[in-house]
Amino acid sequence: MLFIPRLLADYAVWMGEIQPPSHFQEKYKITQVFYTDEIKEVLLDQYQATGAPLLFLLHGLNTDSNKYSKPAEFQGIEKFQTDLNTLHPILTECRVIKSNLELALIQYANDISSEAHVEVMRKTKVGMKEYQLESMFLHHTYMYGGCRHCSYTCICATGDNSAVLHYGHAAAPNDKTLQEGDMALLDMGAEYHFYGSDITCSFPVNGKFTRDQSLLYTAVLDAHDAVISAMRPGVSWVDMHKLAERVTLESLKKGNLLFGDVDKMMAERLGAVFMPHGLGHLLGIDTHDPGGYLQGVERPKEPGLSSLRTSRKLLKGMVITVEPGCYFIDALLLPALESPAVSEFFNRVEINRFRGFGGVRIESDVCVASSGCVNMSKCPRKIEEIEAVMAGAPWPIEKTTFLSGNGQV
Repeated sequence: MLFIPRLLADYAVWMGEIQPPSHFQEKYKITQVFYTDEIKEVLLDQYQATGAPLLFLLHGLNTDSNKYSKPAEFQGIEKFQTDLNTLHPILTECRVIKSNLELALIQYANDISSEAHVEVMRKTKVGMKEYQLESMFLHHTYMYGGCRHCSYTCICATGDNSAVLHYGHAAAPNDKTLQEGDMALLDMGAEYHFYGSDITCSFPVNGKFTRDQSLLYTAVLDAHDAVISAMRPGVSWVDMHKLAERVTLESLKKGNLLFGDVDKMMAERLGAVFMPHGLGHLLGIDTHDPGGYLQGVERPKEPGLSSLRTSRKLLKGMVITVEPGCYFIDALLLPALESPAVSEFFNRVEINRFRGFGGVRIESDVCVASSGCVNMSKCPRKIEEIEAVMAGAPWPIEKTTFLSGNGQV
């Protein structure tokens, strides 16, 4: 049953033709359509029993936003009993597991966003403004994909701005000039029919990786690829976060930025100094979809792990972002350099050389399948691929379909 507002005749003057209930019945494949001023009568008629009927209202905590959904209200609701606890966890879990139709929409948003990221890579030049990169992305996804909206405010960070995790907001509006030697960190995703995408690409603005840029980029790419290779139903997301940390720390040690035993680094939570955010989040109608923490489950409290937006074991049909990063953030680095617990691990000369570098993040949207996972994002990731694309090479995007005849992911 769908209840629609009964619009005043004046609506047609300003907003267009007023559609009859039959229009919405066909558009949304609904069995019955009524007006919202008929809710009380229709539901009481449906009940046909003694006593006040019980209504299940959507009210509960979104563990990602930490906000509560507002339960429905309508004239005459006092004629009903109401339950504010049962429905929210059930519908939240419906949001966690995507249908094939939902996956098709998320894949479409990923395909056009991947294309747009490639287009931005090709056109990025030293001397441009960060907002020009944002503008190119928005144009491509709307012009060629019909995506009027983005899933979130675009993060177009270059140089030291790329160490600001949520750069691009009103106080830091993607307005820096791209400089020779800068890395770009572009976190942008289009939305299609309310379903989102969330993709991050990192690359040198001049099209060629330096040795230092290659070291940091490879560390993050190896972490990204290790996690995707390990993902399957039943795997703990906390373990995946720790895997990304371990791979990154091993790379930094190999690159002579760190000394010592990686197991000890992990025990002291050194990974959180370089990656303070969680590894990823559920994705769907919201960029940060609900369902990350089941009722009664507490968030981890250790540095880095406390930022995880879910601690669940993976389930078939989940869509989750994989977004490891490595950043040089003075607010974290300077205290760590003076900390008795972790200062011994740092090669201070090399660490100081990287201060001001910014950061690298690589983010893909990944669907958990029956015996592994599917990477829905189709961007160039290897260094040689990025340099080739920025030099003008073609980049084919393989189409992924989730609407197979047998309905399998």
